[in-house]
Amino acid sequence: MDKHIALCKNEIVAALGKPAKEFTKDDIIRFITEHGIEMVNFMYPAGDGRLKTLNFVINDLDYLETILSLGERVDGSSLFPFISAGSSDLYVLPRFRTAFVDPFAELPTVTMLCSFFDKDGKPLDSSPEHTLHKACTEFESVTGMRFEAMGELEYYVISPDSGQFPATDQKGYHESGPFAKYNDFRTLCMSYIARTGGRIKYGHSEVGNFTLGGLNYEQNEIEFLPVDAEEAADQLVLAKWVIRNLAARLGHDVTFAPKITTGKAGSGLHIHMRITRDGRNMVLDADRRLSDTARRAIAGIMTLAPALTAFGNTNPTSYFRLVPHQEAPTNVCWGDRNRSVLVRVPLGWTADADMCAAANPGSNAGTVDATRKQTFEIRSADCSANVYELLAALAVAARHGFEMPDALEVAERTYVDVNIHSAENADRLAALASLPVDCSQSADCLQAVRGIFEERGVFPAGAIDGIMARLRSFDPAEAHAALADEDLMQRLVTRHFHCG
Repeated sequence: MDKHIALCKNEIVAALGKPAKEFTKDDIIRFITEHGIEMVNFMYPAGDGRLKTLNFVINDLDYLETILSLGERVDGSSLFPFISAGSSDLYVLPRFRTAFVDPFAELPTVTMLCSFFDKDGKPLDSSPEHTLHKACTEFESVTGMRFEAMGELEYYVISPDSGQFPATDQKGYHESGPFAKYNDFRTLCMSYIARTGGRIKYGHSEVGNFTLGGLNYEQNEIEFLPVDAEEAADQLVLAKWVIRNLAARLGHDVTFAPKITTGKAGSGLHIHMRITRDGRNMVLDADRRLSDTARRAIAGIMTLAPALTAFGNTNPTSYFRLVPHQEAPTNVCWGDRNRSVLVRVPLGWTADADMCAAANPGSNAGTVDATRKQTFEIRSADCSANVYELLAALAVAARHGFEMPDALEVAERTYVDVNIHSAENADRLAALASLPVDCSQSADCLQAVRGIFEERGVFPAGAIDGIMARLRSFDPAEAHAALADEDLMQRLVTRHFHCG
């Protein structure tokens, strides 16, 4: 069997013996008929970034083939703010490659993510999922390479504080039980996410750990492996759906909110990026150093960084997290292994040393290609983002770097190799551009460069207008006042507790 599917936890992949990206309509029908599947669910991300569901009971093969071939009609005005009630009908068509056996359904159910189509049967131009598809297509058209991504999904698990084995405040990073209370919950989430097709790298407890109002807040993280950006977006929205459903079933509460209270770790959605050609990672050059390819992409992100917050930081509490000394960026710069920068190039497996042999005498690393592990990550975004629009915006920014004649100079100018917030680097810090401090500033930054995002038809003008309108609907004065008013901050946190 193909080594890439031999241990796959997706039941449909295992039964069909083929990777999900090769699924056909006939494959789905065969699996449904041979495995006693009684229901089919269509799920699709709407304007709020959350998955919506349409259920079908399957008791007729003709009807099954009909819905798989033609999809179904939905009310677009109830799903997206940019669609009017006067012309609201849309089609949703399942993407067979996203099929999985629903782990939460009482009846045997196959669930698939869907794409939106307009009245003429064309992909809905403004849908976030199609916007991401266009962004990836244009990236490949300009560069001849593929844009890949993966996310670090951070969240808090909340429950009554038992007082037993209290974790050290803000020292929860990679903590084990019993001081970490929700390792079993996290690993169960990981198992369920894998069953939906998610390709997980690892999971662990994170820094954040505190009590507030008699409740224990424990931060966790699940990190994914890099895949095509469109698949990465699907995996992230399904992962959030899994985590929330499992929490609800087990009596926990969870939040992906970017900030809960002052002085405690916020939750980000760090996005790692990789650029490949013919399956080869182009982030490193032939000498296993960061390549000019990667530097050009980073330069594009540096140039558009303030505007990228419009896609990655979409409510007032997002900006409570983007403050100095909280391992979250505030300035437009990048560096190696540096958590105070906006874009970080993580430690890579580039040393000429066989660590496997050193740790395990008699063994060796063999022929494993370590270069495939190298990525670069943007650290500003959080889970308030519509992940499809966020990844689309990053693909545009990376592509823009290849269109900039001075990209390598921009990369050199914005590189830092120190803790940028230390006192001795005050002059260096002052020379760097800053990220916006609230939603209104973010909208202004997007307005200034919106043409770049609209180029090649990636983001429709109406979509950009809608993103800016939503950002400007928040009162910046209220957000700034909350920084000095704990009660007001908690009201804002509560309002945006279940964002994204």
